Amino acid sequence: MIVLGIIVLLAGILLGIPILTTVGVVLLVAGAVLMLLGAVGRPIGGRSHYF
Repeated sequence: MIVLGIIVLLAGILLGIPILTTVGVVLLVAGAVLMLLGAVGRPIGGRSHYF
């Protein structure tokens, strides 16, 4: 999800489409939160890893 967020964010910046930039930032933050919670051992939705 982090990689997808980076790709969409860069596409939004390069193409000048603000909605892609916003979606990219949201995906990037959500991926980072899931990664951090998985790293501390807290399972979310029955999964302890999201990679």
